[in-house]
Amino acid sequence: MLRDPLVDNYFQQLKSWKKELTALRKIVLAAGLTEVCKWKHPCYTWQDKNVLMLGDFKQHCSIMLFRGAELSDPNSLLDKGGEHTQSGRIFKFTSLAEINTQKKNIEIFIKEAIQLQKVKKPLTKKTVPVIPYPPELKNIFKNQPAFQKAFEKLTPGRQRDYLILFTGSASSETRQARIERNRQRILEGYGRNDCTCGLSKRMPQCDGSHKQLK
Repeated sequence: MLRDPLVDNYFQQLKSWKKELTALRKIVLAAGLTEVCKWKHPCYTWQDKNVLMLGDFKQHCSIMLFRGAELSDPNSLLDKGGEHTQSGRIFKFTSLAEINTQKKNIEIFIKEAIQLQKVKKPLTKKTVPVIPYPPELKNIFKNQPAFQKAFEKLTPGRQRDYLILFTGSASSETRQARIERNRQRILEGYGRNDCTCGLSKRMPQCDGSHKQLK
């Protein structure tokens, strides 16, 4: 399969997990998926439907399977990630040897994930827990109706992303700071991961093209 130049650029800039992610990329491309760059990371699709994404983190690298919760995982190899995660599941790796050992399982997960898309089985919908507005946000809304109006005009998904960010800290000071950092984005109608420079080739998501402005 053809490689996406933006993904090539992602690999060139990697400071950690380069060998591991290169090995994962090879396995994924061999499965016949289309490579694109989304949310600043390598993403792999089947007929324009997201199947999986590669990720680099401080403690590990990973494959994130968008519909991982629907896959057969008898050995519990997949991790939910976070309490707000619904369908996605993560397969974490900390060494090239581990990837080589798990290669067969990786291929099985990918094959099954593709099959979910091929049979056009609709995504299993789950009840999404309501995320309450933090008191800091409520206070701002009370004093700044225009800000509340701008927030409520965002799509439900964008509102949820912001609420997850705002409520993700036990510190009132941190919650307040996160709201302030994102105030202008919200007033302008942007979500957390939306492009604001107009250069992204993956609109409305940011693909990192803004870096060329520096």
